[in-house]
Amino acid sequence: MAEEIKKELTQIEELEQAEKKLEEAGSEETQEKKEKPKKDRIGILHIQTTKNNTILTLTDVAGNILTKSSGGQNTKQARLKSSPTVAMFAAKKISEEAKEYGITSLYIRNKAATGEISPSSASHAIIKSLSRDDFKVLSILDITKNPRGGPKKGGGRRGRRV
Repeated sequence: MAEEIKKELTQIEELEQAEKKLEEAGSEETQEKKEKPKKDRIGILHIQTTKNNTILTLTDVAGNILTKSSGGQNTKQARLKSSPTVAMFAAKKISEEAKEYGITSLYIRNKAATGEISPSSASHAIIKSLSRDDFKVLSILDITKNPRGGPKKGGGRRGRRV
């Protein structure tokens, strides 16, 4: 009788040890899954600056719009919509949304009003604030249109009369 009890106890101990080994193996697998690095998702940030406003649009690589923000959404005063300070607040809003989507690196496409020599100071403030928020800026592309001759000059046979 005592021998049977000892055999049963040893069998129970062996079963408990086997269960512990299975639990340890399962926890190692979950640790391995957690250690895998996440893929870097890439987004495209379109910055459109004018004299009156700054508009930001975040898209994925396929061109689907993820989120939008502008200077007018962040201030009530019309004269401040194109200022660098308000543009930074718009960039903060965009960065929070981008982090929700898992975007870690950005291509930036910067567009100013046609004929302007350089983009506004608001776009520089946006790029700075995004780089401070740990976004990897892959490239900055200026896509401002250039006038190439403009409309036909007024006049005719006798010329333009002023």
